[in-house]
Amino acid sequence: MSKESLGATRLSVFKTYKLYVGGKFPRSESGRVYEVTDSKGKWLANAPLSSRKDARDAVVAARKAFGGWSGATAYNRGQILYRVAEMLEGRREQFVREVADAEGLSKSKAAAVVDATVDRWVWYAGWTDKITQVVGGANPVAGPFFNLSTPEPTGVVTVIAPQESSFLGLVSVVAPVIAAGNTAVVIASEKAPLPALSLGEVLATSDVPGGVVNVLSGNTRELALPLAAHQDVNGIDLAGADADLAKDLEIAAADNLKRVLRPQAVDTDADFTTPPGTHRLTTFLETKTVWHPTGSLGASGGSY
Repeated sequence: MSKESLGATRLSVFKTYKLYVGGKFPRSESGRVYEVTDSKGKWLANAPLSSRKDARDAVVAARKAFGGWSGATAYNRGQILYRVAEMLEGRREQFVREVADAEGLSKSKAAAVVDATVDRWVWYAGWTDKITQVVGGANPVAGPFFNLSTPEPTGVVTVIAPQESSFLGLVSVVAPVIAAGNTAVVIASEKAPLPALSLGEVLATSDVPGGVVNVLSGNTRELALPLAAHQDVNGIDLAGADADLAKDLEIAAADNLKRVLRPQAVDTDADFTTPPGTHRLTTFLETKTVWHPTGSLGASGGSY
């Protein structure tokens, strides 16, 4: 059989996108999917339509992973996150294609977005062992005491990814959460979830422990409301919520005093060189202050 005839009869292998929960790739427990189209309405793939059960499973996975991830050294977390950037760079062409389809961009513009996304991930990876020095330190107090304040991660954080910026916006809200030592349950952009689901594949091969990041796709409201009310979720970033949804989520989050980051602009504009700042890093950090007596040195009453 000739090469021409082989090529003519070959069927393309379409990718099956799956959720990323607990380091594994399950389909939605409901068995539901929904069609994802490009900016011109052309079919791209069927994405899992996550259920409330999927959301609860993701919280369980995130809580299980929190102790190990938050207990790792900041330097180790930085090395792992840098490995993610390396893997993203290796799959650059795939993400350029997915971003171009998702956001209706030319290939060159999509490539610029992907490059900026990788750079932003590296930027946050570099902050893991530096943020403590910026927002923590020794406090001057009267008396023979050491008074030290150190930041600690909040816990399990739900992240509603931006709806329009399917990759750069996504990384801009997810990377700071996990760089600070939290674990995340991410609700991907409802209309453009494919880059987020592909990010899960990168995380699975980048030494990030299973459960640190869990990616759900589907109806944003259907997933966000039970997560906002979930008693084992400690914080929620409303970046991708509209005004009506954000209001409902804030009310639900108040029940267990979740830390809430209200909707605000994510730095995804054309000037990709602008540093995003440390605001999203510090939002889901808690400050622990410890007092410790210095003790006395000898009869002179000196202290250290």
